[in-house]
Amino acid sequence: MVRARITGTGSAVPEKLLTNYDLERLVDTTDEWITTRTGIKERRIAADGEYTSTFATKAAERALEMAGVSPNELDLIILATITPDFPFPATACLVQNNLKAQKAAAYDIAAACSGFIYGLSQADNAIRCGSARKVLVIGAEVLTRIVDWTDRNTCLLFGDGAGAAVVETVEGNRGILSTHLHSDGSHWELLYQPGCGSRNPAVQKTLDDRQVFLKMQGNEVFKLAVRAMEDAALEALTANGLNPSEIDFFIPHQANRRIIDAIGKRLGLSDDKVYVNLDRYGNTSAASIPIALDEANRTGRIKEEDVVLLDAFGGGLTWGSALVRW
Repeated sequence: MVRARITGTGSAVPEKLLTNYDLERLVDTTDEWITTRTGIKERRIAADGEYTSTFATKAAERALEMAGVSPNELDLIILATITPDFPFPATACLVQNNLKAQKAAAYDIAAACSGFIYGLSQADNAIRCGSARKVLVIGAEVLTRIVDWTDRNTCLLFGDGAGAAVVETVEGNRGILSTHLHSDGSHWELLYQPGCGSRNPAVQKTLDDRQVFLKMQGNEVFKLAVRAMEDAALEALTANGLNPSEIDFFIPHQANRRIIDAIGKRLGLSDDKVYVNLDRYGNTSAASIPIALDEANRTGRIKEEDVVLLDAFGGGLTWGSALVRW
């Protein structure tokens, strides 16, 4: 059976740290308040001259090196982001140019925190139907450029970075077993960026009304996220005839520690099977899962033949899962 298999992973984050104690000097909050409610202790912040393409390129280079794939072998580059360098061209095209991957088609997708799973699903489909053999999937964000640093409900949650995976055609039982994607646009106002689109263009009023910054109704998002991520996880297991006890490793989107713990508990997973790096990076949206995947891969937490479950929920609303035999 032809499958799509992840053969290399990579990640890149800014050097600059912003801790909870730093935030205490910016807004009315405390380290204890942030840690108790989110599980976040620090996050990485892009410096001047660093962009989404900066970290996407670095993560891609590391993934390609691990896979032993040269850029000119790539057929396709899919970049998931809601913070592109420009409205157009696609940031994927900038990464293609940086890598000198002349043969690759390149495009962006905007599925917020679910973006990497959406991209992985497209890579899997392209390989299964034979239109591509080597695909680079990237999740990259510089969310701190659209965060309102006067809003303590959102500014403490987000960080910057990128993760990438090389996906190749293989035969056998290892690789991506299935992917499952969902969306519900009726809840779009729970998490969105109101300004700088065709509805509220980049004019002075948009700036004055602070519409360039993301808006979130956190409590409502929390309630929907837990149920949707649990459903997506069970959907992936059911599609492959597996039980939660057969999951070897679980990498959820890193949005909130309480969400992660709730889903792990509902699936009956022990803490050692659930990967968490939220405390060090915060919510990096589309970059969240691939950064965690790369860290787990490079530290040997994931073993060959492990059944790995990826699960995410984000603005749109979007959610999805991917089940992989490593």
